[in-house]
Amino acid sequence: MFQQVKAAAISFVPQKFELESNANQLEIMFREAAANGAELALGPEGVLEGYVVNEIIAGEVPAKKMRDVAISLRDPIINRFRALARELNMCLAFGLAEAIDKDVYNCAVFIDQTGRLRGTYHKMQLAEGYHSSWWFNRLGKNSRAFQTPYGRAGFLICNDRWNADIARIPVLDGARYLLIPSFGSRSKSQDLAVLARARENGVPIVEANVGVTMIISQGEIVARSRKQTTITYGTIDIPAPPSKQNRDAHEQ
Repeated sequence: MFQQVKAAAISFVPQKFELESNANQLEIMFREAAANGAELALGPEGVLEGYVVNEIIAGEVPAKKMRDVAISLRDPIINRFRALARELNMCLAFGLAEAIDKDVYNCAVFIDQTGRLRGTYHKMQLAEGYHSSWWFNRLGKNSRAFQTPYGRAGFLICNDRWNADIARIPVLDGARYLLIPSFGSRSKSQDLAVLARARENGVPIVEANVGVTMIISQGEIVARSRKQTTITYGTIDIPAPPSKQNRDAHEQ
């Protein structure tokens, strides 16, 4: 009734506004994860640009600097990771600032082991609040599950994890596991929130938060680390989708 997948959750502190160096570090850690047998590896929220939105909101840097690091999903950096997924024969997921026309979204992407971009998601709940003028940090409007080699999956991004209703949306759309790239709270309460989301929905979760990497399967934490620079490994048991065959098997 379950498909077992070896997952890796990656943590490191990305440099602010340094796309190339962050991409290089992410690639190094993806390669290490693959060398250690991971089939799926997840990087943190905003790992490519360094999650710079708070500095912009605080007025420490001008908003126009976001234009230098927000990229489209056709950018050569995305193509680089699509090629890496093919080379490593491993699924890759991570966060970035996505440029769409004149707006920028806090985005997560999933690339399968053939290099195909399978799913994207835009963060729907912002800890820093929201204003309609914030072109550099637009709110996401939809959450949909997407097909992967291991069944349908869904994303939450960081602050979304506190909201049970947001977590429920991709599960209602068929997600059998959830991925949470984060760059936020490292408290024990965040661990409990992610654990609650897994138990409420009956799905495994992989979280890659800068300073907290965690893997949950069958309602229990199977691996966790609070190191800032690390790769945490764990096997997730992905439940099969509901079916009459599963129903009949349980009756027997």
